[in-house]
Amino acid sequence: MTKYDYLVVGAGLYGAVFAHEAAKAGKKVLVIDRRPNIAGNVYTEDIEKIHVHKYGAHIFHTNDQKVWEYVQNFAVFNRFTNSPVANFHGELYSLPFNMYTFNKMWGVVTPEEAAEKIEEQRREAGIKEPKNLEEQAISLVGTDIYEKLIKGYTEKQWGRPCTELPAFIIKRLPVRLTFDNNYFNALYQGIPVGGYTKMVANMLAGAKVQEGEDFGTGEAPVDDAGSIEVHVGVDFFDAEGAPREDLKALADKVVYTGAIDAYFGYKLGYLEYRSVRFETELLDKPNFQGNAAVNYTDRETPWTRIIEHKWFEFGKDDDGNDIPKTVISREFSSEWKPGDEPYYPVNDEKNGRLYEEYKRLAEAEDNVIFGGRLGEYKYYDMDKVIASALDMCGEVL
Repeated sequence: MTKYDYLVVGAGLYGAVFAHEAAKAGKKVLVIDRRPNIAGNVYTEDIEKIHVHKYGAHIFHTNDQKVWEYVQNFAVFNRFTNSPVANFHGELYSLPFNMYTFNKMWGVVTPEEAAEKIEEQRREAGIKEPKNLEEQAISLVGTDIYEKLIKGYTEKQWGRPCTELPAFIIKRLPVRLTFDNNYFNALYQGIPVGGYTKMVANMLAGAKVQEGEDFGTGEAPVDDAGSIEVHVGVDFFDAEGAPREDLKALADKVVYTGAIDAYFGYKLGYLEYRSVRFETELLDKPNFQGNAAVNYTDRETPWTRIIEHKWFEFGKDDDGNDIPKTVISREFSSEWKPGDEPYYPVNDEKNGRLYEEYKRLAEAEDNVIFGGRLGEYKYYDMDKVIASALDMCGEVL
C-alpha cells in the first residue's frame, strides 16, 4: 500500500491547513474524514444557490494580519459585518449591547445616561467581585438587560443556571456606549465568496475528494514532490477495510483533529461538550427575518437562534443575482452524549482537570500530533485554529 509522510485525521480547518503546508514542503499527505464531505464544521452546502452553513453560522473575523493574509490565498472575502438581533417575546434589540440597545431598554439618549443606568443597577445588585456568569453580566450591563437578553439565551445554550457558569464566558461579550452595531472587535471580517467548502478545497490544493478507503489513487500534486490525497466517509475508529492501526501504519506521523478522549477510548472518562441540533427549511419567499442571525433570548422559545443564510452574502448568488427563496436554520442546544456532534467544550474546572490527564497521555503518544478544537479541547475561533495549525507546521515541517 502507498506510504505517506502524514495521515491527517479530519478535513476541517486545522487538518486542511496542515495538509496544505506539508504538501508545500514536499510531503505526501493522506487526509481522511468520517463525514461524507470536507471542511468539517465550516462546511457549506448549496441549496437553491444559497451557501448554507450546515453546522452553524461561521463568520470569519481576526486581528491577526498574518492569518488574514494567509486565508486570502484561498478565498476572496466579502464585507459581511456581524450585527445580530435579539428577540425577547417579540421585542427586538440590537446586539452587541450598544446605544441602540440601551435606548430601546431604558429610553436613554446619551452615553452618560446609559452609563449611569448600568451603574445604578450594578449598585442595587451589590456585586463587587463577580463570582459567576450572572454576577459578571449584571456588572457589565445591569439587571434589566441580563434578565431579558442574557439569562434565558445563556441557560438554553449551556443547559445550566447562569449562577453555575464561570464569569469568563460572558467577558468576551461586547458592550459599547456608541451606536456601533459590529459584534466583533476585529480589524478583518467577512465570509468567503463561494462558501467555506470552496475555501477548504483550495487549501487542499485541488485534491480529488474520494469516498471510501481505496488509498493510493487520485493524488493531486502540489509541487514536484508534495501531494494531498483526500478520502471522505472513512472513520478512523471504525474503518471497514482498514482498521485504525492499519491506517496509522500508512504514514510516518498522524495529525489527529478528533476528540482527544475518543482517541484514548474514553478510558479516563468522557469530556463534556454542548451539542447543537439544526432544523433547516427552504422557504418559498425572498426574506424571512431580514437579518443573518436573530437570537431568541427568552427561556420559553426552545431554539437559541434562527440563521437566515442568504444574508451572509447580501441575498445574492455567486453571479450577483437576487435569490427568490430563502433557507433558515433553527438551532437547538443540548447536552452532548456519545454519538452526537461535539461543538462547545465545557471548560470548567472538572473538565479542565480531566483534559490535563488526557493531554499527558497525548504527549506520550509516539508520532501523533493532536490539534484543533477537539484535539486540544478548546473553544477556538476560526482564525485561532488556523494560527495554531500554522504554528504546529512551523515546529514540525
